[in-house]
Amino acid sequence: MTVIFECEYDGERHLGLGLPADDAPLHLYPLAGDTLAGQLPPADGDVAVAVAQLTMDRASVTVPAAERHRVRMLPPLLPAHLGDALVSGFMMTHNVKVDAEVPDQPNWFVKGLGDALKVPGEPLSVPADAVAVCEEAEVVLVYVGDRTGVPRYAGYTFGNDVTDIGRFKQHAGHLSYAKLCDAGVSPWLHLDEPPRDVTGETVIERDGSPAWKSQFRTGTDALHYDLPTMMARLFAYRALHHPGRVHYVYLGADRGSFHAGFRTTDGDLVTLDIASHGVTLSHPLAWTEESSS
Repeated sequence: MTVIFECEYDGERHLGLGLPADDAPLHLYPLAGDTLAGQLPPADGDVAVAVAQLTMDRASVTVPAAERHRVRMLPPLLPAHLGDALVSGFMMTHNVKVDAEVPDQPNWFVKGLGDALKVPGEPLSVPADAVAVCEEAEVVLVYVGDRTGVPRYAGYTFGNDVTDIGRFKQHAGHLSYAKLCDAGVSPWLHLDEPPRDVTGETVIERDGSPAWKSQFRTGTDALHYDLPTMMARLFAYRALHHPGRVHYVYLGADRGSFHAGFRTTDGDLVTLDIASHGVTLSHPLAWTEESSS
């Protein structure tokens, strides 16, 4: 499986390959102003050839492990202009959550633009008046609008679709409001088909000690819906078409802490250990202050 990532180092964007170990040096390739999203292979292209072309004629830069604090990881393919990124997702997609009245296409929602995406270590902001906030470990599909604007699949990553599920439970029509929380996202872009089976563990720490934990399962095998049909129906809407726009589509989650009766609070540290794919996301939750307006 091929994995790539983007980061900022010495004020410039760089490309990296693979999943680097936490205590290992980073081997990076300066992008020199190039847009990585526009250089990826088409869905049916040769990934190995494309990656070789990405690094061709680029001098490798090694960042020692002791200096990795100077590197800032970025969400996969994040555009320079944050307004060119759309973060959205589907709700109630998993077999464990559907009921007898399930629609033929799941509800779709918008979480925000590029600034809603937070890489591991960054706080996830939720509204000051949130009712009950829940983590959601999810597969995230990444699409890039081609020259005609049609979104083309680039790869997948993983994320935490933090949701004010309490607000939604109080009023089903408030799904859009419930989703307006930051979204955790892994910086690693997997250049492969969406994963069928994803397993891991959620751990929520409070005041430095574990307060709740549970296993989760996601991936396309866990979906009640046919993924190609879901995506084809979504991107049939021309309002979503724009050249170069990067879409981050969260695919829904297994049951989480809210369903187990646990309630998160400001300062809780939420860690998603996606053991099946060697990926970890860890974010503190941060309730925003009340607006004076």
